[in-house]
Amino acid sequence: MEVLGMLGKPDWFQSRKYTGWGLTPKTWQGWAYLAVMVVPVFAFNWLYRGPGEIRIAAIGIWALIFVLDTLDIMARLKKDERETMHEAIAERNAAWFMVLVLAIGIAYQAASSAVRGMFAVDPFIIAALFGAMIIKMATNICLERKN
Repeated sequence: MEVLGMLGKPDWFQSRKYTGWGLTPKTWQGWAYLAVMVVPVFAFNWLYRGPGEIRIAAIGIWALIFVLDTLDIMARLKKDERETMHEAIAERNAAWFMVLVLAIGIAYQAASSAVRGMFAVDPFIIAALFGAMIIKMATNICLERKN
Protein backbone atom coordinates (compact mmCIF):
# COMPACT_ATOMS: atom_id res chain seq x y z
CA MET A 1 0.00 0.00 0.00
CA GLU A 2 2.93 2.32 0.48
CA VAL A 3 3.10 2.65 -3.29
CA LEU A 4 -0.15 4.60 -3.12
CA GLY A 5 1.72 7.41 -1.36
CA MET A 6 -0.08 7.22 1.95
CA LEU A 7 -0.09 10.26 4.18
CA GLY A 8 0.51 9.14 7.76
CA LYS A 9 3.74 7.87 9.26
CA PRO A 10 3.90 4.94 11.71
CA ASP A 11 6.29 6.94 13.93
CA TRP A 12 3.41 9.30 14.76
CA PHE A 13 1.21 6.55 16.24
CA GLN A 14 1.10 3.61 18.59
CA SER A 15 -1.27 0.66 18.72
CA ARG A 16 -4.32 1.21 20.84
CA LYS A 17 -3.93 -1.25 23.71
CA TYR A 18 -6.51 -0.40 26.34
CA THR A 19 -9.39 1.35 24.60
CA GLY A 20 -10.28 -0.73 21.58
CA TRP A 21 -8.66 -1.22 18.20
CA GLY A 22 -6.75 1.04 15.89
CA LEU A 23 -4.18 3.72 16.49
CA THR A 24 -3.52 6.43 19.04
CA PRO A 25 -1.46 9.50 18.15
CA LYS A 26 1.77 9.69 20.15
CA THR A 27 3.27 12.85 18.62
CA TRP A 28 1.95 16.26 17.63
CA GLN A 29 2.21 15.14 13.99
CA GLY A 30 -0.19 12.27 14.75
CA TRP A 31 -2.70 14.66 16.27
CA ALA A 32 -2.31 17.05 13.32
CA TYR A 33 -2.80 14.16 10.88
CA LEU A 34 -5.96 13.12 12.73
CA ALA A 35 -7.30 16.69 12.54
CA VAL A 36 -6.47 16.96 8.83
CA MET A 37 -8.35 13.73 8.15
CA VAL A 38 -11.41 14.33 10.37
CA VAL A 39 -12.08 18.09 10.25
CA PRO A 40 -12.71 18.21 6.46
CA VAL A 41 -15.54 15.67 6.80
CA PHE A 42 -17.41 17.87 9.26
CA ALA A 43 -16.53 21.08 7.39
CA PHE A 44 -17.69 19.68 4.05
CA ASN A 45 -20.86 18.29 5.57
CA TRP A 46 -21.64 21.64 7.22
CA LEU A 47 -20.64 23.96 4.37
CA TYR A 48 -21.67 22.05 1.23
CA ARG A 49 -25.21 22.85 0.07
CA GLY A 50 -25.29 20.92 -3.22
CA PRO A 51 -26.89 17.56 -4.04
CA GLY A 52 -26.83 15.00 -1.25
CA GLU A 53 -25.37 12.34 -3.55
CA ILE A 54 -22.23 14.44 -4.07
CA ARG A 55 -21.91 15.00 -0.32
CA ILE A 56 -22.21 11.27 0.38
CA ALA A 57 -19.76 10.36 -2.39
CA ALA A 58 -17.16 12.95 -1.32
CA ILE A 59 -17.35 11.96 2.35
CA GLY A 60 -17.27 8.27 1.38
CA ILE A 61 -14.15 8.72 -0.75
CA TRP A 62 -12.43 10.74 1.99
CA ALA A 63 -13.38 8.10 4.59
CA LEU A 64 -12.03 5.34 2.31
CA ILE A 65 -8.71 7.19 1.96
CA PHE A 66 -8.59 7.58 5.77
CA VAL A 67 -9.35 3.88 6.37
CA LEU A 68 -6.80 2.69 3.80
CA ASP A 69 -4.15 5.00 5.21
CA THR A 70 -4.89 3.85 8.76
CA LEU A 71 -4.58 0.20 7.70
CA ASP A 72 -1.29 1.02 5.98
CA ILE A 73 0.04 2.72 9.12
CA MET A 74 -1.08 -0.20 11.29
CA ALA A 75 0.63 -2.69 8.97
CA ARG A 76 3.89 -0.72 9.13
CA LEU A 77 3.98 -0.28 12.94
CA LYS A 78 7.00 -2.00 14.40
CA LYS A 79 6.29 -4.44 17.22
CA ASP A 80 8.60 -6.78 19.05
CA GLU A 81 7.76 -10.45 19.60
CA ARG A 82 6.34 -9.84 23.09
CA GLU A 83 4.01 -7.06 21.89
CA THR A 84 2.82 -9.26 19.03
CA MET A 85 2.06 -12.14 21.42
CA HIS A 86 0.24 -9.88 23.90
CA GLU A 87 -1.86 -8.42 21.09
CA ALA A 88 -2.70 -11.91 19.78
CA ILE A 89 -3.84 -13.07 23.24
CA ALA A 90 -5.92 -9.92 23.79
CA GLU A 91 -7.53 -10.29 20.34
CA ARG A 92 -8.30 -13.96 21.01
CA ASN A 93 -9.95 -13.15 24.34
CA ALA A 94 -11.98 -10.32 22.80
CA ALA A 95 -13.09 -12.58 19.96
CA TRP A 96 -14.21 -15.32 22.36
CA PHE A 97 -16.24 -12.78 24.35
CA MET A 98 -17.89 -11.47 21.17
CA VAL A 99 -18.72 -15.02 20.03
CA LEU A 100 -20.28 -15.75 23.42
CA VAL A 101 -22.40 -12.57 23.36
CA LEU A 102 -23.52 -13.19 19.77
CA ALA A 103 -24.48 -16.79 20.59
CA ILE A 104 -26.47 -15.62 23.63
CA GLY A 105 -28.11 -12.98 21.42
CA ILE A 106 -29.18 -15.61 18.89
CA ALA A 107 -30.54 -17.85 21.64
CA TYR A 108 -32.45 -14.95 23.20
CA GLN A 109 -33.93 -13.84 19.87
CA ALA A 110 -34.91 -17.40 18.97
CA ALA A 111 -36.54 -18.05 22.35
CA SER A 112 -38.38 -14.72 22.59
CA SER A 113 -39.65 -14.91 19.02
CA ALA A 114 -40.76 -18.53 19.49
CA VAL A 115 -42.81 -17.48 22.53
CA ARG A 116 -44.61 -14.92 20.34
CA GLY A 117 -45.36 -17.64 17.79
CA MET A 118 -43.00 -16.55 15.05
CA PHE A 119 -39.39 -17.61 14.79
CA ALA A 120 -37.06 -14.71 13.90
CA VAL A 121 -33.35 -14.16 14.40
CA ASP A 122 -31.34 -11.15 13.22
CA PRO A 123 -29.47 -12.34 10.09
CA PHE A 124 -26.56 -9.95 10.80
CA ILE A 125 -25.79 -11.74 14.05
CA ILE A 126 -25.83 -15.10 12.29
CA ALA A 127 -23.69 -13.67 9.46
CA ALA A 128 -21.16 -12.35 12.01
CA LEU A 129 -20.79 -15.76 13.64
CA PHE A 130 -20.60 -17.73 10.39
CA GLY A 131 -18.28 -15.15 8.81
CA ALA A 132 -15.94 -15.39 11.80
CA MET A 133 -16.06 -19.19 11.58
CA ILE A 134 -15.17 -19.11 7.87
CA ILE A 135 -12.30 -16.66 8.47
CA LYS A 136 -10.97 -18.84 11.30
CA MET A 137 -11.17 -21.93 9.12
CA ALA A 138 -9.44 -20.24 6.17
CA THR A 139 -6.72 -18.85 8.44
CA ASN A 140 -6.04 -22.26 9.97
CA ILE A 141 -5.87 -23.88 6.51
CA CYS A 142 -3.41 -21.23 5.27
CA LEU A 143 -1.25 -21.51 8.38
CA GLU A 144 -1.16 -25.31 8.20
CA ARG A 145 -0.11 -25.19 4.54
CA LYS A 146 2.72 -22.76 5.35
CA ASN A 147 4.14 -25.07 8.02
